[in-house]
Amino acid sequence: MGRAREAKGVKIDWQQMEKTSSKGRLILGLGEVLWDVLPEGPRLGGAPANFAVMASRLGNHVALLSRVGWDDLGKQALDRLESLPVDASLVQIDSRHETGRVTVSFEDGQPQYTIHQPAAWDSLELTEDWVRIASRADAVCFGSLAQRGLESRQTIQTLVAQTPPACVRVFDVNLRKPFYTSEVVEESIELATVIKMNEVEVPLVLELLGLPIEHDPLLGDPLRLGARSLLGEFPSLKIVAITRGDRGSLLVTRKESDDHPGIPTRVVDTVGAGDAFTAALTHYLLLGADLATVNEAGNRWGSWVASQAGSMPDLTDEVRAAITSAISR
Repeated sequence: MGRAREAKGVKIDWQQMEKTSSKGRLILGLGEVLWDVLPEGPRLGGAPANFAVMASRLGNHVALLSRVGWDDLGKQALDRLESLPVDASLVQIDSRHETGRVTVSFEDGQPQYTIHQPAAWDSLELTEDWVRIASRADAVCFGSLAQRGLESRQTIQTLVAQTPPACVRVFDVNLRKPFYTSEVVEESIELATVIKMNEVEVPLVLELLGLPIEHDPLLGDPLRLGARSLLGEFPSLKIVAITRGDRGSLLVTRKESDDHPGIPTRVVDTVGAGDAFTAALTHYLLLGADLATVNEAGNRWGSWVASQAGSMPDLTDEVRAAITSAISR
């Protein structure tokens, strides 16, 4: 087994981390970091990494809990993360497995993925430092892809279970064939307070769980009915978030719902747009915002990433201020 990053000589400065996290909420992005191999060249990505960078840009202290190989791509990933406003000090280094790669192609503007395996993030190691930071987290975002291997699955679920009772625990479904099972989906939802998925994933999740899939328009919006079904089945779940691409998103709780029509956007590529939505959703939930504001924030930041090239585009202070102002209105 590869050793954790600290064992390679990187000392975790917990006093500095405490000082930094006092400036904002402590959020964890837990799971895969990888290189998206696009037609124009490789770009650093992975849903938890994309989420972590955007949540950091919104003013939080965000730690990325992932694993890279001791190879050129792993070194490049760490160098790239050092230039971004995200805490990568707890990223593990694996001496046996390569850094993760995903070949991305596009059909009708939508990304298609070829996910290579095995990868370093299939061997996430449960370390004392990871458990320690999980016990202090205000929010954590985790997905299904990084749970394709038993070791990482056990580490992820153990860490999420170690978070405080008030922690916002976001399960970003992120189904990628053939790397998911009904067991992983069910166990993850049982740990979550928020589930986020796109409209294509809703019937898949319901089918995996053996829940009814309604198609009769006389009964109401199938997405809303599906969300209600999930809320009824899982007591710990508080919010179901469903994205619909350029048609916005639907947020549903047990008491209310909010339907956002989306933000008109000139789309460059959609890689990372859903992760930006999730980061904004998490940030505004921690602020205690109402459901409509949370939905507006998710759509604003998701549409901005879709208007840029790559999943971690550069963000100027002017753009941040303009989007924040639009959300507040």
